[in-house]
Amino acid sequence: MPDTAKVLKLKTQPGVAVRRPRADDGTDVNDLIGRCKPLDENSIYCNLLQCSHFADTSAVAEVNGQVQGFTSGYIVPARQDRLFIWQVAVASAARGKKLGMAMILDILRRPICRDVRELHTTITRDNKASQAVFRSVAKTLETEAATNVLFHEEEHFDGQQSSEVLWRIGPFDRSALIAGLTEAA
Repeated sequence: MPDTAKVLKLKTQPGVAVRRPRADDGTDVNDLIGRCKPLDENSIYCNLLQCSHFADTSAVAEVNGQVQGFTSGYIVPARQDRLFIWQVAVASAARGKKLGMAMILDILRRPICRDVRELHTTITRDNKASQAVFRSVAKTLETEAATNVLFHEEEHFDGQQSSEVLWRIGPFDRSALIAGLTEAA
């Protein structure tokens, strides 16, 4: 069974909470993403939609009541067994607390993810911090991460952006994750 107890404890540390976002988090999320270079900045409207329409597959991390982390994701429409994580943003002051992993695992334990057996995301080759987060998630889920280019910098971005490498984490046994979280609570 995955050792998720140490991750869950982050939520119970004084001043740290991971929760579903709300529409009124939209501006805080927008500001946070703006401070987390080189993340793609979305419109505030997009962030409001993520915090409302996609709240069940997104998460906010608060430190002392302030939004210090945000993860957005969605269930892939044609593949209900895949959760795609779009962005993970953590304020510089809150880095090193494993908030990214805590938010992802919080999403995975939710009822909406009951059929999820694979976690997908894309990461550019130079984003070592995100790669480390998703390696840690794969290790916690006791599975492997496979990678391949999904969107090529020339073919898909006309050379205006680096290639996006697809990370496929899984398959994993979500029931073991839920049991680990229940035992740690």
